[in-house]
Amino acid sequence: MRPAARPLAGAACAALALVLAGCGEPAPHAAAPAQALRTAAAEVRAVDLDVTADAVVEAVHQSTVSAQVSGRIMDIRFDVGDRVKQGDVIVRIDESAAAQAVEASEAQLRAAQANLSNARAQYDRSRDLYAQKFISAAALDKAEADFKAAESQVRAMLAGAGQARTERGFATIVAPYSGVVSARYVQLGEMATPGKPLMTGFDPASLRILATVPSSRLSEIKPGNRAWIEVPTTGKWIEARSITVVPSADPRTHSGQVRLDLPTDVSGIFPGVFARAHFVVGREPRLMVPREAIVRRSELTAVYVVPDRGAPQLRQVRVGTATDETGIEVLAGVRPGEKVALDPVKAGMASAS
Repeated sequence: MRPAARPLAGAACAALALVLAGCGEPAPHAAAPAQALRTAAAEVRAVDLDVTADAVVEAVHQSTVSAQVSGRIMDIRFDVGDRVKQGDVIVRIDESAAAQAVEASEAQLRAAQANLSNARAQYDRSRDLYAQKFISAAALDKAEADFKAAESQVRAMLAGAGQARTERGFATIVAPYSGVVSARYVQLGEMATPGKPLMTGFDPASLRILATVPSSRLSEIKPGNRAWIEVPTTGKWIEARSITVVPSADPRTHSGQVRLDLPTDVSGIFPGVFARAHFVVGREPRLMVPREAIVRRSELTAVYVVPDRGAPQLRQVRVGTATDETGIEVLAGVRPGEKVALDPVKAGMASAS
């Protein structure tokens, strides 16, 4: 029986060696993900102190073109999203009734002009006859009055013909300025009536931000100060060209409005987009970490701190109000110089492994 125990003992030792070898190998691989993470150090740097306010993008030039005459819509040349140039024809309305009105007014004008020619000739003859003592002064006065009345009638007919031609021109609607069509309210064949909206457009080269600021902070905002515009939907931070504080306040909300002009080369922003206005009111040093390092889970705000050795650690932080395009202020939870992970998802996986 004793000789048979030796092979079993040898097999057990071999199995134990394999287990130990297997337990010892993954250690270098477990540390590899933490070392491969992209990190950045929390650092103290001077940042702008600002007053932040919710805002909305609006167009400086935005208008709705409406019909000025009645008629059936015969032609629609642009649709939503199309770019138009100033003077381009965008809609045509049937001008048959307007054309007939022009013909009628021109006919009346020709009749008035003929009457004027007759009255002028009659007046000239009456003056000659009066000089020869063949008619009385009353007859001459009547001829002069008839001549002046004919002149007034011609002027009235000229004005009426011009008005008819102007109304005929209203059947062709042109773009008042270059821009983009943002809405279309009619379809081909519909009936247009005076005042009915046809299209809405805006000029994308002239945009601004309208921010609502509490009245208690309006005194800190000066027209000459710098201001940044944050557009969360695009992730852009844009410096405002100028600031205009509207000299009025809403007594119900105890807030005022501030306008910020955007640069002309801004793209991807349209009227109605939500934005935030950051008005610079000072500059002080703050402890900052990159924005992409912040983890928000329900009510938890944290970062993954990456030590020199070991796995990343999830650490809760308290953030402040100072922000810029790349960083956010941390009031507690991280010390200057500590490294934080720039990819929280990978850091969480490395921490779990």
